[in-house]
Amino acid sequence: MTTLADPVPGGRPGDVERATALSAELTGRGVHGVVLSYVDTAGIGRVKTVPTAKLAAAAAWGVGMSPVFDTFLADDSIVTTDVLGSPDGDLRLYPDLDRLAVLAGQPGWAWAPVDRITQEGEPHPGCGRTVLRRIVADAAERHGVTFRAAIEIEWAVGRGDRPGGAFVPAVTGPAYGAVRQVESSDYAADLLAALAAQGVDVEQLHPEYAPGQFEVSVGALDPVAAADRSVLVRQTIRAVAIRHGLAVSFSPAVLGQGVGNGGHLHLSAWRDGVNLHSGGGRRYGMTAEAESFTAGVLARLPALLAVTAPSPASYLRLRPSQWAGVFTVWGRETREAAVRIVTGTTGQRERAANLEVKPVDLAANPYLALACVIAAGLDGLTSSAALPDEVTGDPVRLAAAEAAARGVRRLPASLAESVAEFREDEVVRAALGPVLADAVIAVREGEIAAADGLDDDGVAAAYRWKY
Repeated sequence: MTTLADPVPGGRPGDVERATALSAELTGRGVHGVVLSYVDTAGIGRVKTVPTAKLAAAAAWGVGMSPVFDTFLADDSIVTTDVLGSPDGDLRLYPDLDRLAVLAGQPGWAWAPVDRITQEGEPHPGCGRTVLRRIVADAAERHGVTFRAAIEIEWAVGRGDRPGGAFVPAVTGPAYGAVRQVESSDYAADLLAALAAQGVDVEQLHPEYAPGQFEVSVGALDPVAAADRSVLVRQTIRAVAIRHGLAVSFSPAVLGQGVGNGGHLHLSAWRDGVNLHSGGGRRYGMTAEAESFTAGVLARLPALLAVTAPSPASYLRLRPSQWAGVFTVWGRETREAAVRIVTGTTGQRERAANLEVKPVDLAANPYLALACVIAAGLDGLTSSAALPDEVTGDPVRLAAAEAAARGVRRLPASLAESVAEFREDEVVRAALGPVLADAVIAVREGEIAAADGLDDDGVAAAYRWKY
């Protein structure tokens, strides 16, 4: 369960006493420090850490950190908006004790996600985790709908020495190949053990398509917990890799050409314990509400890309015929569709049915990505939006006239195009609020300027080890 209450000065009810007990327990388990974790607008994980003995103080009064990080770029340069980006001010980071985990891949450390509030005790408008919590709570209150979500994680495993910052695959063998699994056997086994020790239920772990690439799929949780889990899993993947002398990259494009790393988002809407994506009278068992929710997501994908594909490197991945989902189409188990309908197999559909949003990568702040996708879906649900006809096969094969007649549109092919769409989309911007929406625009424009003049290989190199 995720804590839904905003933090307050002095601590959430019961948190100080709980943190005091946890501090003693953690110390007894050899834990010396706690990582306080959040993700900034650029998709970079930022942290403060405290000694285990100071966990109760952090639960009561938070830990200070400047709001300037909301306008950091991936290379740590800073842009500004009319509200954010100055050296002034301070925020307080409050750990969510419900999500605290002892890090099996980093002996001596625990980890907890944080919510950020101002020194006056108000929620910080740039805190993506708070934004997502509020959207989820509002959906439950206004629509009686809850959600289950999971984020797939793809990464490339390279040699730890990284000669000249290059990526050299640490394993060989073909895609999904047994050779690659054998070569990574010790690393993968240690990773599974670490994730299990942290309470992460892994569905699959396997070699993927690109050189040195792997994917892990994890069980679904409420959206805030799913975003937390995405951050925790990546921290663990990296920590275990380092202990094996390896380097990992979650960048959307490790190389200038070829298939990149995705972070496909799986989402299902529920009411009163019933999955709205199964058992209905519409296509593939969807209810009318599930169809409208899916239509809302599909319609706003061009603007959503500014949040779900936020890096210049994202657009090296988003290419046709690479299963990245670059056209505004949906289909059942169609891996070239931007929105893939997953029904699950007979006997599991009531639990397993969901929609998969494919043009998402791990440069995205997972809290912002989930918040905006859910907001787009809820807009479709509220307006009873009609889901267009399904498109099967590879949409790139459609002639221009047929594509236009069927409403098939190529998604933005650059970050600049997606930012232009984001500026015009009131629903997606409103989901974040004006302060955070302006930060998204400023940070994306900063990344565009930082990558100006670079060829594909240069863009890949610039962002290879950032995420």
